[in-house]
Order: sequence, then structure tokens, then C-alpha cells
Amino acid sequence: AKAALSMWNLITPPNNGVVRILAQGMEVGHAYSAAIDQILAHPDLKDWEYICTIEHDNLAPQDGILKLIEDLENHPELACVSGLYFTKGEGGVPQIWGDPSDSLLNYRPQVPKPESLQECCGTGMGFALWRLSMFKDARIEKPLFETLKGNGGVSTQDLSFWTKARKWGYRCAVDTRVKVGHIDIQSGMIW
Repeated sequence: AKAALSMWNLITPPNNGVVRILAQGMEVGHAYSAAIDQILAHPDLKDWEYICTIEHDNLAPQDGILKLIEDLENHPELACVSGLYFTKGEGGVPQIWGDPSDSLLNYRPQVPKPESLQECCGTGMGFALWRLSMFKDARIEKPLFETLKGNGGVSTQDLSFWTKARKWGYRCAVDTRVKVGHIDIQSGMIW
């Protein structure tokens, strides 16, 4: 209920269309890939500018979408901006994955720089705004989002996507002004 109320209270720009799509009952990578494919196949939605991903256990601030839109409007070099949230549990880390100034692509978490737009190599998807145009780039191999385990490597769906997208010059950042809670549904603890 806390997460649903957080989503219901998000402010969106006036006079702009908003469609809420729920993807459930699938592995997370499959769910995101299927949802993006459905949007790109829709005669109207395929031409929209942005898509916001929000996961079931994230608590976004009321003005979060407005701040992320502001970031993308002011930074056309970025394809995605996420709010700041941490992995759940003791010792959780900020989902600001990898320093792009490092010559070796990595997804080591960065320490958040207060009240800034912090570029990284990959973002989580719990509260992120994406340019829909990047998903139309046929150079990014499908499935877009893929949870990897076993012989194909080990990666969450978000970071496996960023490994593919960065090959083609796509960049992302985290807005540390947009503080997002990450709720543990079983305990009620918010990280």
C-alpha cells in the first residue's frame, strides 16, 4: 500500500498524456522487455518521448518525475536518469553503478554526491525516466532486459541492458536530489 500510494501521488506535467502499465507474473527482465515491446508496437505510445519505470517496492517523492524530466531536458546527452535509492538490507549500496571516467567498464557502486546529477555506467530501474527513442535503436540486442545467471554470466536485468546500450554511446545518471525509498515488503523496513 505504501508503494502504491507513493505512485498515485506522483505529479506529472500538466497537459501531457500519462498511461500506467502494470507488468506482473513474469521474471523481471522478461516483464520489462515485454512492456517495452508493447509500447513500441502501440500506434500512439510509440511516439511518446519518455517512459518511467517504477518497481513495486520503491517509494518515489511526489515531485520525482518532474525533476527527472528537468534533468533530461537540460542534458540531451543522457538517455536515462534515475532517482537515488539503495539496495535493500544492512550495508545496502547506492544504485549508482560504475564510474564512467574509469577506463574499464565496471558496476562498482559510487558514493552519492549530494544534490547533484551524477553520471554512472548503469542505473537501477526502480524509479528511472528513459528516452523512449533509445529502445527503438535496433543495434541494441534483444531481449533488452535479461537477468543472467550461469554460463552466460551473472547480471541483473538493468545492468545487462546498460552493458549493451553503452556499446552504442548511451549514457545515464542518477539525480541525488530525488531520494527514493526502497521498502522491504515483509518487514516494512524502508531503506
